[in-house]
Amino acid sequence: MDPRSELLPPPVEQQHLEEICSEIERIGDLIARGGPADDAVAAFNERTGHEYVSLDFTEYYGWRDLQDFAREAARPAWPKLPDITRDELAEIVRRVLANDPEADYYLRLFEVNVPHPQAASLIFHPPTELRDASAQAIVDAALSYRAIAL
Repeated sequence: MDPRSELLPPPVEQQHLEEICSEIERIGDLIARGGPADDAVAAFNERTGHEYVSLDFTEYYGWRDLQDFAREAARPAWPKLPDITRDELAEIVRRVLANDPEADYYLRLFEVNVPHPQAASLIFHPPTELRDASAQAIVDAALSYRAIAL
């Protein structure tokens, strides 16, 4: 299934990507030197719509490269689509499971568009009943979640 354009990761212009990379490195260097970075991180978050913390700028390289971090920051933090369908969510899960090059974006898209508070765990650390489950079964579990009122 080819997803509609709203579900595809938005392209990021190279110049914009380079600007964000420079800002990430600048903030990382500021933190490494022990400088006051809270305002720089807050300004970065204001520009990008994300909620990064200082640690994100100093240890991102442990699990992704600078370009991936910058690409994530350049894209919407909360890509909510009110009319997303079960079939579209299943295709998103299939792409995450297949380790698509844009899996990080698809995972965020999935998490934002289902009510389950730990939707990624249904994919990566599933309960026994979802081990080796289909993408559709994972989506059904994520959509059937209901919070318990205390």
